[in-house]
Formats: sequence, structure tokens, C-alpha cells
Amino acid sequence: MIIAGKYSFNKGLEAINKRYSHLFDEVESIIAKIDASKYKTKKSKEKTMPGRVLYSPRRLNIAFCSFFLEKEWLSPRVKCEYSSDFYANGYESKPLKKGAFRQMDFVKEKLGVEIQFGKYAFMVYNVCAKMTIFNRLGFIDAGIEIVPIKNFADEMSTGVSYFEQFVWDLEQRGVSNIDIPVLILGIDK
Repeated sequence: MIIAGKYSFNKGLEAINKRYSHLFDEVESIIAKIDASKYKTKKSKEKTMPGRVLYSPRRLNIAFCSFFLEKEWLSPRVKCEYSSDFYANGYESKPLKKGAFRQMDFVKEKLGVEIQFGKYAFMVYNVCAKMTIFNRLGFIDAGIEIVPIKNFADEMSTGVSYFEQFVWDLEQRGVSNIDIPVLILGIDK
């Protein structure tokens, strides 16, 4: 696979170049090692493209995971302890689910990496919420979000978001004082 686009959110590129260039080299090598053609295995059942063979986001994620783990990146989990302190007076709920957690895809030397071949909301959540939370908890100082370019997303199930859309929204949103530096990478087959 190739990196077909780069977007520096909140000076993400500068932060990566300054503190994490050696780790960015690892990320680039992992992306280059993935032969996307091996993961064009999903037979569509969707009405708009019945029978068409598409790229499998699940299998692509597994491939990325194996290469990142091979390079000794970690996938930290943080246990969520939900509070009932903010319910309205008199409201009683059944006991909250135990075992809930948040997890970063990969972390090494305080650089977080998220891979997203899903719906648009997950891309925004990763950069504007999850990475901020993991920064606040002391796990990361900067991040990389890997997403498909539109051409690649078009060969996946409907609803998979893409680099161009994500960049437009981040540009329109602007940077908040709680955002961390994130480099968005748009990849293609």
C-alpha cells in the first residue's frame, strides 16, 4: 500500500518530524508491506453492489495489527468506571455494565496510531476524543490516524469514510485548545 495523502492537524507533521521520525519510518514501512490485493475478499451483499468483490476492512485491520505487533507496538486499554452521579434526582438505573474499556490501536514511545476503515464518526472520535483522552491519561503526546483515500474507500462497503471528507471537516472545525498534534495519512492500494 502507499501513502497517498498527508494532513497535519494541529501541527501533527511537525511534531512527528521533530520527535517521532524514527517511528514514522516504521509506520511507513508497515503501510508499504501490506499487499492490499490479498484482502480483496469480501463478497458484497449490499443492494447497490451485489456480488462485487470488495476490500475487507476487518482483514486489512488484522494485517496492520500483525505488522505493528511485530514491531513491538502496544495496544493499551483503559478501564472505564462509569458514574451514576449525574442522573436526574429520583432516577434509578439497573447496574452499569462492568468491564467497559477504551483502547488505542497502537502506542509506542508516546506516539499513538489509529487505523480506521469504518464509518465517518469513528475517524472524528479517534482524533477529537480518543487521542485527547489518551493524551490526558499520559499515554500519548501525538498521534497518527490512517484512513483510506476516496478511491480506496470506493472499493469497500458503502459508508466507509475517507481522507478527503475527513480533512475537509477538520479544516472547517479548526483546532481546539485540547487537541493534540495528529498526522492524518490517506492510504491507497
